[in-house]
Amino acid sequence: MNSNYLSIILYFLVLNLYAQEPEFSREEVLADLESLREALETAHYDLYAYTSREEFELAYEAARSSVDQDSLSLLEATSLYQRLAAAVDNGHTSVDFPVQSYIAYAQAGGTLFPLEVALEDDKALVRKNWSANDNIKAGSEILSINGRSIKEILSEIYPQISAERPYFKKAKLELFSFPRYYWQVFGKQDNFQVEILSNGTAGKYSLDAIDVIEDYETKRTEIISPEMKLEFMGAVAYLNPGGFGGDENRYKKFIDSAFTQINAGNSRDLIIDLRNNPGGDDAFSDYMVSYIADKDFKWNSRFTLKTSEILKEHGRKKSDTTTAYWQSILTHKNGEIYDYVFDAYEPQVPEKRFKGNVYVLVNRQSHSQSAVTAAQIQDYGFGTIVGEETGDYPSLYASIFQYELPETGIPVHISKGYIVRVNGSEKQEGVIPDIHIRDHLLDENDEILNGLLRRLEEKN
Repeated sequence: MNSNYLSIILYFLVLNLYAQEPEFSREEVLADLESLREALETAHYDLYAYTSREEFELAYEAARSSVDQDSLSLLEATSLYQRLAAAVDNGHTSVDFPVQSYIAYAQAGGTLFPLEVALEDDKALVRKNWSANDNIKAGSEILSINGRSIKEILSEIYPQISAERPYFKKAKLELFSFPRYYWQVFGKQDNFQVEILSNGTAGKYSLDAIDVIEDYETKRTEIISPEMKLEFMGAVAYLNPGGFGGDENRYKKFIDSAFTQINAGNSRDLIIDLRNNPGGDDAFSDYMVSYIADKDFKWNSRFTLKTSEILKEHGRKKSDTTTAYWQSILTHKNGEIYDYVFDAYEPQVPEKRFKGNVYVLVNRQSHSQSAVTAAQIQDYGFGTIVGEETGDYPSLYASIFQYELPETGIPVHISKGYIVRVNGSEKQEGVIPDIHIRDHLLDENDEILNGLLRRLEEKN
Protein backbone atom coordinates (compact mmCIF):
# COMPACT_ATOMS: atom_id res chain seq x y z
CA MET A 1 0.00 0.00 0.00
CA ASN A 2 1.45 3.35 -1.03
CA SER A 3 0.24 5.98 1.39
CA ASN A 4 3.11 8.43 1.00
CA TYR A 5 0.72 10.94 -0.49
CA LEU A 6 -0.83 11.42 2.96
CA SER A 7 2.32 13.26 4.02
CA ILE A 8 2.17 15.27 0.79
CA ILE A 9 -1.03 16.91 2.03
CA LEU A 10 0.66 18.63 4.94
CA TYR A 11 3.83 19.30 2.93
CA PHE A 12 2.00 21.31 0.30
CA LEU A 13 -0.22 23.05 2.81
CA VAL A 14 2.70 24.21 4.95
CA LEU A 15 4.63 25.45 1.91
CA ASN A 16 1.45 27.17 0.70
CA LEU A 17 1.92 25.85 -2.83
CA TYR A 18 -1.15 26.36 -4.95
CA ALA A 19 -2.95 23.29 -6.23
CA GLN A 20 -5.24 24.00 -9.14
CA GLU A 21 -8.68 22.39 -9.45
CA PRO A 22 -9.24 21.74 -13.18
CA GLU A 23 -12.58 20.97 -14.81
CA PHE A 24 -13.44 18.42 -17.47
CA SER A 25 -16.22 18.26 -20.02
CA ARG A 26 -18.98 15.70 -19.72
CA GLU A 27 -17.62 13.95 -22.82
CA GLU A 28 -14.12 13.67 -21.30
CA VAL A 29 -15.46 12.30 -18.03
CA LEU A 30 -17.65 9.70 -19.74
CA ALA A 31 -14.81 8.67 -22.06
CA ASP A 32 -12.58 8.04 -19.04
CA LEU A 33 -15.34 6.19 -17.25
CA GLU A 34 -15.47 3.78 -20.18
CA SER A 35 -11.66 3.62 -20.21
CA LEU A 36 -11.68 2.76 -16.52
CA ARG A 37 -14.23 0.03 -17.07
CA GLU A 38 -12.17 -1.46 -19.90
CA ALA A 39 -8.94 -1.27 -17.88
CA LEU A 40 -10.52 -3.05 -14.93
CA GLU A 41 -12.04 -5.75 -17.14
CA THR A 42 -8.85 -6.46 -19.10
CA ALA A 43 -6.05 -5.81 -16.60
CA HIS A 44 -7.42 -6.84 -13.19
CA TYR A 45 -6.37 -10.33 -12.12
CA ASP A 46 -9.91 -11.38 -11.18
CA LEU A 47 -12.42 -8.55 -11.35
CA TYR A 48 -15.27 -10.66 -10.01
CA ALA A 49 -13.52 -12.30 -7.07
CA TYR A 50 -15.57 -10.33 -4.53
CA THR A 51 -18.36 -8.86 -6.63
CA SER A 52 -20.53 -10.27 -9.40
CA ARG A 53 -20.52 -9.18 -13.02
CA GLU A 54 -24.08 -7.95 -12.55
CA GLU A 55 -23.17 -5.85 -9.52
CA PHE A 56 -20.24 -4.32 -11.37
CA GLU A 57 -22.42 -3.49 -14.37
CA LEU A 58 -24.99 -1.86 -12.09
CA ALA A 59 -22.23 0.25 -10.51
CA TYR A 60 -21.02 1.30 -13.96
CA GLU A 61 -24.50 2.26 -15.15
CA ALA A 62 -25.17 4.16 -11.91
CA ALA A 63 -21.92 6.08 -12.36
CA ARG A 64 -22.65 6.86 -16.00
CA SER A 65 -26.24 8.00 -15.39
CA SER A 66 -25.10 10.29 -12.56
CA VAL A 67 -23.13 12.46 -15.01
CA ASP A 68 -25.88 14.88 -16.00
CA GLN A 69 -24.00 18.18 -16.02
CA ASP A 70 -21.98 19.79 -18.83
CA SER A 71 -18.70 19.76 -16.87
CA LEU A 72 -17.25 18.19 -13.73
CA SER A 73 -14.55 19.35 -11.37
CA LEU A 74 -11.51 17.22 -10.60
CA LEU A 75 -13.11 16.37 -7.26
CA GLU A 76 -16.37 15.27 -8.88
CA ALA A 77 -14.59 13.19 -11.52
CA THR A 78 -12.29 11.56 -8.96
CA SER A 79 -15.24 10.68 -6.72
CA LEU A 80 -17.06 9.16 -9.70
CA TYR A 81 -14.17 6.90 -10.66
CA GLN A 82 -13.52 6.08 -7.01
CA ARG A 83 -17.00 4.59 -6.71
CA LEU A 84 -16.59 2.34 -9.74
CA ALA A 85 -13.17 1.10 -8.56
CA ALA A 86 -14.52 0.54 -5.05
CA ALA A 87 -17.38 -1.55 -6.46
CA VAL A 88 -14.76 -4.24 -7.20
CA ASP A 89 -14.38 -4.74 -3.41
CA ASN A 90 -10.61 -5.14 -3.68
CA GLY A 91 -8.51 -2.94 -1.40
CA HIS A 92 -5.61 -2.69 -3.85
CA THR A 93 -7.80 -1.69 -6.80
CA SER A 94 -8.60 1.91 -6.14
CA VAL A 95 -8.63 5.58 -7.01
CA ASP A 96 -6.80 7.63 -4.40
CA PHE A 97 -8.36 10.18 -2.10
CA PRO A 98 -8.56 13.47 -4.10
CA VAL A 99 -5.48 15.12 -2.60
CA GLN A 100 -5.11 17.83 -5.25
CA SER A 101 -8.73 18.93 -4.79
CA TYR A 102 -8.34 18.81 -1.02
CA ILE A 103 -5.26 21.03 -1.10
CA ALA A 104 -6.99 23.54 -3.37
CA TYR A 105 -9.97 23.55 -1.01
CA ALA A 106 -7.74 24.08 2.02
CA GLN A 107 -5.80 26.93 0.42
CA ALA A 108 -9.07 28.66 -0.43
CA GLY A 109 -9.98 28.77 3.26
CA GLY A 110 -11.76 25.41 3.46
CA THR A 111 -13.17 24.00 6.69
CA LEU A 112 -13.84 20.54 8.11
CA PHE A 113 -15.92 18.61 10.63
CA PRO A 114 -14.10 19.12 13.96
CA LEU A 115 -14.16 15.60 15.43
CA GLU A 116 -11.73 12.81 14.56
CA VAL A 117 -13.40 9.40 14.62
CA ALA A 118 -12.45 5.83 15.50
CA LEU A 119 -14.82 3.02 14.50
CA GLU A 120 -15.08 0.35 17.17
CA ASP A 121 -17.88 -2.04 18.16
CA ASP A 122 -19.99 -0.72 15.27
CA LYS A 123 -19.87 2.72 16.83
CA ALA A 124 -18.35 6.02 15.72
CA LEU A 125 -16.35 7.18 18.73
CA VAL A 126 -14.67 10.55 19.21
CA ARG A 127 -10.92 10.08 18.89
CA LYS A 128 -9.87 13.73 18.93
CA ASN A 129 -11.90 16.86 19.59
CA TRP A 130 -10.58 19.78 17.54
CA SER A 131 -13.63 21.96 18.22
CA ALA A 132 -13.94 24.87 20.68
CA ASN A 133 -16.27 22.80 22.88
CA ASP A 134 -14.26 21.00 25.56
CA ASN A 135 -17.28 19.12 26.89
CA ILE A 136 -17.02 16.43 24.20
CA LYS A 137 -14.57 13.84 25.48
CA ALA A 138 -12.64 11.12 23.69
CA GLY A 139 -14.64 7.90 23.68
CA SER A 140 -18.01 9.62 23.36
CA GLU A 141 -20.25 8.13 20.67
CA ILE A 142 -21.45 10.19 17.72
CA LEU A 143 -25.09 9.33 17.06
CA SER A 144 -25.96 11.80 14.31
CA ILE A 145 -24.68 14.80 12.37
CA ASN A 146 -27.08 17.42 11.03
CA GLY A 147 -30.04 15.15 11.64
CA ARG A 148 -28.58 12.15 9.80
CA SER A 149 -27.67 9.01 11.73
CA ILE A 150 -24.04 7.99 11.68
CA LYS A 151 -25.08 4.72 10.00
CA GLU A 152 -26.64 6.67 7.13
CA ILE A 153 -23.59 8.91 6.82
CA LEU A 154 -21.20 5.96 6.70
CA SER A 155 -23.37 4.25 4.08
CA GLU A 156 -22.67 7.21 1.77
CA ILE A 157 -18.95 7.37 2.53
CA TYR A 158 -18.15 3.67 2.22
CA PRO A 159 -18.82 3.50 -1.57
CA GLN A 160 -15.75 5.74 -2.02
CA ILE A 161 -13.48 3.27 -0.21
CA SER A 162 -11.94 0.20 -1.84
CA ALA A 163 -11.84 -2.77 0.53
CA GLU A 164 -12.74 -6.44 0.65
CA ARG A 165 -14.97 -6.16 3.72
CA PRO A 166 -16.50 -3.67 6.20
CA TYR A 167 -13.71 -4.24 8.75
CA PHE A 168 -11.15 -3.00 6.22
CA LYS A 169 -13.36 -0.11 5.06
CA LYS A 170 -13.49 1.09 8.68
CA ALA A 171 -9.71 0.85 8.95
CA LYS A 172 -9.24 2.85 5.76
CA LEU A 173 -11.75 5.47 6.89
CA GLU A 174 -9.77 5.87 10.12
CA LEU A 175 -6.56 5.99 8.08
CA PHE A 176 -7.58 8.77 5.68
CA SER A 177 -9.78 10.36 8.38
CA PHE A 178 -13.50 10.92 8.81
CA PRO A 179 -13.35 14.76 8.48
CA ARG A 180 -11.63 14.50 5.08
CA TYR A 181 -14.06 11.91 3.73
CA TYR A 182 -17.05 13.79 5.16
CA TRP A 183 -15.93 16.85 3.20
CA GLN A 184 -15.44 14.82 0.01
CA VAL A 185 -18.93 13.30 0.14
CA PHE A 186 -21.02 16.09 1.70
CA GLY A 187 -19.07 19.22 0.79
CA LYS A 188 -18.32 22.33 2.80
CA GLN A 189 -20.49 23.01 5.85
CA ASP A 190 -20.03 25.88 8.28
CA ASN A 191 -21.82 24.40 11.27
CA PHE A 192 -22.69 20.93 12.52
CA GLN A 193 -25.55 19.90 14.78
CA VAL A 194 -24.15 16.81 16.50
CA GLU A 195 -25.83 14.33 18.83
CA ILE A 196 -23.38 12.74 21.24
CA LEU A 197 -23.80 9.87 23.69
CA SER A 198 -21.52 10.18 26.71
CA ASN A 199 -21.72 8.11 29.91
CA GLY A 200 -25.14 6.86 28.90
CA THR A 201 -26.60 10.33 28.35
CA ALA A 202 -27.35 11.80 24.91
CA GLY A 203 -26.73 15.49 24.30
CA LYS A 204 -26.90 17.85 21.34
CA TYR A 205 -24.11 20.25 20.42
CA SER A 206 -23.68 22.96 17.82
CA LEU A 207 -20.11 22.85 16.52
CA ASP A 208 -18.48 25.30 14.14
CA ALA A 209 -16.36 23.96 11.31
CA ILE A 210 -12.60 24.29 11.74
CA ASP A 211 -9.97 25.60 9.33
CA VAL A 212 -8.35 22.80 7.34
CA ILE A 213 -4.79 24.06 7.70
CA GLU A 214 -4.52 25.84 11.05
CA ASP A 215 -6.98 23.79 13.10
CA TYR A 216 -6.62 20.34 11.56
CA GLU A 217 -3.66 19.44 9.35
CA THR A 218 -1.02 21.21 11.46
CA LYS A 219 -2.30 19.65 14.70
CA ARG A 220 -2.93 16.00 13.89
CA THR A 221 -0.63 13.03 13.27
CA GLU A 222 -1.33 10.54 10.50
CA ILE A 223 -2.13 7.00 11.65
CA ILE A 224 0.32 5.59 9.12
CA SER A 225 3.59 6.93 10.48
CA PRO A 226 6.09 4.06 10.88
CA GLU A 227 9.43 5.29 12.14
CA MET A 228 12.65 3.32 11.89
CA LYS A 229 13.50 2.85 15.54
CA LEU A 230 15.46 0.61 17.89
CA GLU A 231 14.98 0.75 21.66
CA PHE A 232 15.95 -1.46 24.58
CA MET A 233 13.60 -2.15 27.48
CA GLY A 234 15.67 -4.23 29.84
CA ALA A 235 16.19 -7.62 28.24
CA VAL A 236 13.66 -6.77 25.52
CA ALA A 237 14.68 -5.18 22.21
CA TYR A 238 12.04 -3.17 20.35
CA LEU A 239 12.45 -2.72 16.58
CA ASN A 240 10.22 -0.72 14.26
CA PRO A 241 11.63 -1.29 10.76
CA GLY A 242 9.54 1.49 9.20
CA GLY A 243 7.71 1.03 5.91
CA PHE A 244 9.04 -1.49 3.43
CA GLY A 245 10.03 1.05 0.80
CA GLY A 246 12.26 4.02 0.01
CA ASP A 247 16.04 3.85 -0.11
CA GLU A 248 16.86 0.14 -0.02
CA ASN A 249 20.55 0.62 0.85
CA ARG A 250 19.66 2.94 3.75
CA TYR A 251 17.06 0.46 4.95
CA LYS A 252 19.48 -2.47 4.89
CA LYS A 253 22.13 -0.48 6.75
CA PHE A 254 19.62 0.30 9.47
CA ILE A 255 18.58 -3.36 9.78
CA ASP A 256 22.24 -4.48 9.84
CA SER A 257 23.06 -1.97 12.56
CA ALA A 258 19.94 -2.78 14.56
CA PHE A 259 20.63 -6.52 14.73
CA THR A 260 24.29 -5.92 15.54
CA GLN A 261 23.16 -3.91 18.57
CA ILE A 262 20.41 -6.36 19.49
CA ASN A 263 22.82 -9.30 19.53
CA ALA A 264 25.53 -7.31 21.33
CA GLY A 265 23.01 -6.48 24.05
CA ASN A 266 22.18 -10.17 24.58
CA SER A 267 18.46 -9.41 24.34
CA ARG A 268 16.24 -12.28 25.42
CA ASP A 269 13.17 -11.11 23.52
CA LEU A 270 12.73 -9.11 20.32
CA ILE A 271 9.58 -7.16 19.47
CA ILE A 272 9.12 -6.20 15.81
CA ASP A 273 6.42 -3.57 15.34
CA LEU A 274 4.44 -3.79 12.08
CA ARG A 275 1.50 -1.71 13.28
CA ASN A 276 0.41 1.38 11.34
CA ASN A 277 2.65 0.19 8.52
CA PRO A 278 1.83 0.90 4.84
CA GLY A 279 3.65 -2.17 3.53
CA GLY A 280 5.79 -1.97 0.41
CA ASP A 281 8.26 -4.31 -1.26
CA ASP A 282 9.26 -7.85 -0.30
CA ALA A 283 12.92 -6.99 -0.97
CA PHE A 284 12.79 -4.91 2.23
CA SER A 285 10.70 -7.22 4.40
CA ASP A 286 12.61 -10.37 3.42
CA TYR A 287 15.90 -8.73 4.39
CA MET A 288 14.56 -8.06 7.87
CA VAL A 289 13.12 -11.57 8.16
CA SER A 290 16.51 -13.06 7.20
CA TYR A 291 17.79 -11.96 10.62
CA ILE A 292 15.24 -14.08 12.51
CA ALA A 293 14.91 -17.02 10.08
CA ASP A 294 16.65 -20.35 10.70
CA LYS A 295 16.05 -21.79 7.22
CA ASP A 296 15.46 -20.69 3.63
CA PHE A 297 12.11 -18.98 3.21
CA LYS A 298 9.71 -17.32 0.77
CA TRP A 299 7.12 -14.59 1.26
CA ASN A 300 4.38 -16.58 -0.50
CA SER A 301 3.43 -20.14 -1.39
CA ARG A 302 2.16 -19.09 -4.80
CA PHE A 303 2.33 -15.88 -6.83
CA THR A 304 0.43 -15.58 -10.10
CA LEU A 305 0.17 -12.71 -12.55
CA LYS A 306 -2.21 -11.66 -15.29
CA THR A 307 -0.71 -9.80 -18.19
CA SER A 308 -2.51 -7.31 -20.45
CA GLU A 309 -1.75 -4.71 -23.09
CA ILE A 310 -2.31 -1.89 -20.58
CA LEU A 311 0.19 -3.49 -18.20
CA LYS A 312 2.72 -4.00 -21.00
CA GLU A 313 2.42 -0.34 -22.04
CA HIS A 314 2.93 0.67 -18.41
CA GLY A 315 6.04 -1.51 -18.16
CA ARG A 316 7.59 -0.18 -21.39
CA LYS A 317 7.16 3.41 -20.18
CA LYS A 318 8.09 3.15 -16.52
CA SER A 319 10.01 -0.05 -15.71
CA ASP A 320 13.19 -1.89 -16.53
CA THR A 321 11.83 -4.38 -19.03
CA THR A 322 15.12 -6.32 -19.18
CA THR A 323 14.42 -8.00 -15.82
CA ALA A 324 13.11 -11.55 -15.72
CA TYR A 325 9.94 -10.31 -14.02
CA TRP A 326 9.03 -7.83 -16.76
CA GLN A 327 10.20 -10.17 -19.51
CA SER A 328 7.66 -12.69 -18.26
CA ILE A 329 4.90 -10.07 -18.45
CA LEU A 330 5.87 -8.96 -21.96
CA THR A 331 6.23 -12.46 -23.41
CA HIS A 332 2.95 -13.91 -22.17
CA LYS A 333 -0.23 -13.34 -24.15
CA ASN A 334 -2.64 -10.60 -23.15
CA GLY A 335 -5.14 -11.92 -20.62
CA GLU A 336 -2.99 -14.92 -19.73
CA ILE A 337 -2.60 -15.91 -16.06
CA TYR A 338 0.65 -17.64 -15.13
CA ASP A 339 2.81 -18.55 -12.14
CA TYR A 340 5.85 -16.46 -11.35
CA VAL A 341 8.25 -18.17 -8.97
CA PHE A 342 10.54 -16.19 -6.68
CA ASP A 343 13.76 -17.75 -5.45
CA ALA A 344 13.94 -18.73 -1.79
CA TYR A 345 15.62 -16.18 0.49
CA GLU A 346 18.55 -17.33 2.60
CA PRO A 347 18.82 -16.49 6.30
CA GLN A 348 21.75 -14.51 7.61
CA VAL A 349 24.76 -16.52 8.77
CA PRO A 350 24.21 -17.94 12.28
CA GLU A 351 26.46 -15.44 14.07
CA LYS A 352 24.38 -12.52 12.73
CA ARG A 353 20.91 -13.95 13.41
CA PHE A 354 18.81 -13.23 16.47
CA LYS A 355 18.13 -16.52 18.27
CA GLY A 356 15.83 -15.39 21.10
CA ASN A 357 12.06 -15.09 21.22
CA VAL A 358 10.47 -12.97 18.50
CA TYR A 359 7.12 -11.18 18.83
CA VAL A 360 5.53 -9.27 15.96
CA LEU A 361 2.96 -6.54 16.66
CA VAL A 362 0.08 -6.03 14.21
CA ASN A 363 -3.19 -4.13 14.14
CA ARG A 364 -5.93 -3.23 11.66
CA GLN A 365 -3.56 -0.63 10.18
CA SER A 366 -0.91 -3.22 9.19
CA HIS A 367 -1.33 -2.95 5.44
CA SER A 368 -0.32 -4.97 2.40
CA GLN A 369 3.26 -6.28 2.65
CA SER A 370 3.30 -5.76 6.42
CA ALA A 371 0.34 -8.16 6.73
CA VAL A 372 1.98 -10.58 4.29
CA THR A 373 5.21 -10.43 6.33
CA ALA A 374 3.39 -11.07 9.60
CA ALA A 375 1.72 -14.11 8.03
CA GLN A 376 5.07 -15.27 6.66
CA ILE A 377 6.68 -15.09 10.12
CA GLN A 378 3.67 -16.86 11.65
CA ASP A 379 3.56 -19.63 9.05
CA TYR A 380 7.27 -20.46 9.29
CA GLY A 381 7.19 -20.27 13.08
CA PHE A 382 9.81 -17.52 13.13
CA GLY A 383 7.85 -15.54 15.71
CA THR A 384 4.63 -15.01 17.67
CA ILE A 385 2.04 -12.55 16.33
CA VAL A 386 0.55 -10.15 18.88
CA GLY A 387 -2.23 -7.57 18.60
CA GLU A 388 -5.43 -7.49 16.57
CA GLU A 389 -6.46 -8.90 13.20
CA THR A 390 -5.04 -7.02 10.22
CA GLY A 391 -7.43 -5.24 7.87
CA ASP A 392 -5.65 -6.58 4.80
CA TYR A 393 -5.76 -10.24 3.87
CA PRO A 394 -2.35 -12.02 3.70
CA SER A 395 -3.67 -13.97 0.68
CA LEU A 396 -4.76 -11.15 -1.56
CA TYR A 397 -5.19 -9.60 -4.99
CA ALA A 398 -2.41 -7.04 -5.15
CA SER A 399 0.90 -6.46 -6.98
CA ILE A 400 -0.61 -3.22 -8.26
CA PHE A 401 0.33 -1.02 -11.16
CA GLN A 402 -0.84 2.51 -11.80
CA TYR A 403 -2.82 3.45 -14.91
CA GLU A 404 -3.60 7.09 -15.80
CA LEU A 405 -6.98 7.71 -17.40
CA PRO A 406 -6.28 9.24 -20.83
CA GLU A 407 -8.58 12.31 -20.72
CA THR A 408 -8.39 13.44 -17.07
CA GLY A 409 -5.02 11.96 -16.08
CA ILE A 410 -6.55 10.63 -12.85
CA PRO A 411 -4.48 7.64 -11.66
CA VAL A 412 -6.01 4.23 -10.95
CA HIS A 413 -4.37 1.38 -9.06
CA ILE A 414 -5.12 -2.06 -10.48
CA SER A 415 -4.28 -5.46 -8.97
CA LYS A 416 -2.48 -7.56 -11.55
CA GLY A 417 -1.46 -10.43 -9.26
CA TYR A 418 -2.69 -12.89 -6.68
CA ILE A 419 -0.61 -13.79 -3.63
CA VAL A 420 -1.18 -16.86 -1.45
CA ARG A 421 0.35 -16.83 2.03
CA VAL A 422 3.08 -19.28 2.95
CA ASN A 423 0.81 -21.89 4.59
CA GLY A 424 -1.39 -22.04 1.48
CA SER A 425 -4.56 -20.80 3.17
CA GLU A 426 -6.80 -18.64 1.00
CA LYS A 427 -9.28 -17.97 3.79
CA GLN A 428 -10.80 -14.50 3.58
CA GLU A 429 -9.48 -13.14 6.84
CA GLY A 430 -6.63 -10.99 8.06
CA VAL A 431 -3.62 -12.21 9.98
CA ILE A 432 -5.06 -13.61 13.22
CA PRO A 433 -2.74 -12.95 16.18
CA ASP A 434 -1.45 -15.80 18.35
CA ILE A 435 -1.91 -13.44 21.31
CA HIS A 436 -4.90 -11.14 20.93
CA ILE A 437 -4.64 -7.68 22.50
CA ARG A 438 -7.07 -5.04 21.34
CA ASP A 439 -5.70 -1.76 19.98
CA HIS A 440 -7.73 1.31 20.95
CA LEU A 441 -7.13 4.40 18.82
CA LEU A 442 -9.04 6.65 21.22
CA ASP A 443 -6.17 7.51 23.53
CA GLU A 444 -2.39 7.76 23.61
CA ASN A 445 -2.00 4.49 25.55
CA ASP A 446 -0.21 1.67 23.74
CA GLU A 447 -2.34 -1.27 24.78
CA ILE A 448 -0.63 -3.82 22.54
CA LEU A 449 3.01 -3.04 23.34
CA ASN A 450 2.40 -2.47 27.05
CA GLY A 451 0.21 -5.57 27.25
CA LEU A 452 2.93 -7.71 25.71
CA LEU A 453 5.63 -6.23 27.95
CA ARG A 454 3.55 -7.11 31.02
CA ARG A 455 3.17 -10.69 29.77
CA LEU A 456 6.91 -10.99 29.19
CA GLU A 457 7.65 -9.59 32.63
CA GLU A 458 5.25 -12.07 34.24
CA LYS A 459 6.71 -14.91 32.20
CA ASN A 460 10.28 -14.16 33.20
